[in-house]
Amino acid sequence: MASRANRRAAAAARNRLLPEGRVAGPMPWIIAIMMFLTILSAAAGLGLSASVRSMSADLAGRASVQVVEANAQARDRLAAQALRTLRDARDVRSADPVDPALLADQLRPWLGDAATSGDLPVPALIDVMLTPGDADGKVDRLRRQLGALSPRLRIEPHAAFLLPLAGLLTALGWLAAGVVVLMVLATGAVVVLAARGAHDSHRGTIDVLHLMGSTDVQIARLFQRRIGLDAFLGSALGFSFAILVIILIGLRLSAMGSDLLGAVTLDTRAWMILAVLPVLGVTLAMLTARWTVLRTLGRSL
Repeated sequence: MASRANRRAAAAARNRLLPEGRVAGPMPWIIAIMMFLTILSAAAGLGLSASVRSMSADLAGRASVQVVEANAQARDRLAAQALRTLRDARDVRSADPVDPALLADQLRPWLGDAATSGDLPVPALIDVMLTPGDADGKVDRLRRQLGALSPRLRIEPHAAFLLPLAGLLTALGWLAAGVVVLMVLATGAVVVLAARGAHDSHRGTIDVLHLMGSTDVQIARLFQRRIGLDAFLGSALGFSFAILVIILIGLRLSAMGSDLLGAVTLDTRAWMILAVLPVLGVTLAMLTARWTVLRTLGRSL
């Protein structure tokens, strides 16, 4: 009978110590905010990484040949010679001239009607697709071949034009990863403060549990369970709102019709990573709470 009474008293003390089934204090809301920012930062980093990979894949092995000649007849003749040379080169998979009308349409926003008047000499362009592998070396060989044909022929790889943009996107991706790390550290700090505060506010009840024979591990498990529940509720709330925001932003990016912005997408692997983050957040909160309480109890003895 005494043993049963002690167990009931211990259970009642545990319920008074950390009541379950409701959200207590601001901690779940703080974790929700942290998880919301973490998911958004992680999604931004993953999306930018996918954009850089897509851009590199699209531009790898592509180059443009410019025929810089003021005289229209000489320009057409030189463009035809360059086209034959490129199609005969072993490093070229395909070479196609760019439609002058299409080029004029692209220049019209900056040059106005001068782009189609013929008074302004516009270089002829040839779009070149190289064979796979060693694009830089193949561009150098083609540059020498075209230079021998005429000094007015210039070849530039497409990747060279967007290299600064790719570097910027990569830097932004690393910045997003850094924000994720900071959010993880901040979440851990919040859990440490919450666990210490809960320990201090229930010190008397903890002493009673010690007198009843409860070990530090058993007491720490109570805090771990309570903080784990709060972390679960906060992570679920923050994750839900973050996914909603990501979907809305994705719809807006798709509506813009930009190839560059459209490349900022999340594949299946990225969505799986985002789905794992709340689980890792709850696990981190529980382990941090357990470590903090055990360390605090050890110091108080």
